[in-house]
Amino acid sequence: MTKKHYQKNNKKGQGKAMKYMIKATLKVDGSVQRKDIIGAIMGQTEGLLGDELELRKLQRTARVGHVDVEIESIKGKVSGIITIPSSMDNVETAIIASSLETIDRIGPCKSIIVVDQIQDIRVTKRNDVVERAKSLLLEMVSSGESASKTVIEEVRSVLTTQQVTAFHGLTCGPNVETSDSLIIVEGRNDVKNVINFGIKNAISADGAGNIKQELIDLANAKENVTVAIDGDRGGEMLFRELFGQLKVNFVAQAPVGQEWELLPQKTVTKCLQSKVDASLFNKKLLKKEAEDDGVEPEEAEVETPARATELFAHLEGLAANKAVIVYVDGNVSDPIGPSKLAGAAEEADGAVAIVFNGPLSERQLEIASDAAIETVVGKSAGKGFKVSDDVETFLVADFE
Repeated sequence: MTKKHYQKNNKKGQGKAMKYMIKATLKVDGSVQRKDIIGAIMGQTEGLLGDELELRKLQRTARVGHVDVEIESIKGKVSGIITIPSSMDNVETAIIASSLETIDRIGPCKSIIVVDQIQDIRVTKRNDVVERAKSLLLEMVSSGESASKTVIEEVRSVLTTQQVTAFHGLTCGPNVETSDSLIIVEGRNDVKNVINFGIKNAISADGAGNIKQELIDLANAKENVTVAIDGDRGGEMLFRELFGQLKVNFVAQAPVGQEWELLPQKTVTKCLQSKVDASLFNKKLLKKEAEDDGVEPEEAEVETPARATELFAHLEGLAANKAVIVYVDGNVSDPIGPSKLAGAAEEADGAVAIVFNGPLSERQLEIASDAAIETVVGKSAGKGFKVSDDVETFLVADFE
């Protein structure tokens, strides 16, 4: 590859921010070169995980970065370290990492690859930012700037008011007992994450299987209780257990495959804003489980959630097969035709819902997903329509 060609290819990946770094150790019972190792990684994982997770394709689209190998040879045996950056989500990255351990030969030599860790690059960068901020603040103090003292006092006051505490052994924010509402998360790290964003009424359930009576009593005394669950099967299992034992009004689920302890502030805010009625969520879970078991689920009467009722109101007076975009401040756009909906959604900053006066298709959900709009409302399900995992959907027909 010429230098010019390398620079051209390298530019393709400049827009992708790497999130994770896969780090693995390598031992080879024989003498091999760096190119042999990279060739084995590419060749022996090809076809293993399907086209979507094929390493060469992922590198072309900059979802996986350059495979780096550092080796040393001692007495005819090679050992080394493999690093692979990834811009994919944590689930896909873990799959790629685990595939490395299937490689048992490099050339004619036996080999062992063990993944030591998957490092969150964003955490490292965040820590670097914090350390640099501390250094800059100290420089401001040393330089005698008049505003320095005020800045440090403001930062310190935020930190001291957002400390985690405990309620009968459960990690929580300082306001869980005094607040009228309660947010129940799975573990202590979830509490520590959301408290950084000013959410002080969250408490951990410490996982499923042993819900404390003190937590049950606390929740039952609150006006509103929201269960914030991870976007996986474990999160749904935690909800089912809590829903059966204590008062639960709403459910806020993280995006598919993501966990509350790692969510950024913007996603945390969106998830809580798009929380759904707990009874409706439970009904959907029961229906999903019944379909998985090949059993027809029993019909149950469920009241229309308050959020759905609010969005359904925008259908009144809207022409057939027209849509409006609903913003976080409650305002709505002018009516939009189907052909212009994708462009309008992409440019709609602060949009939280698309309301469509007609049967929904998968296209509307794709438009919402691409534009990070969390909710879509329609009159009914169109032909071949399937509910998306990452877009909340309300159909008027479901509540008639």
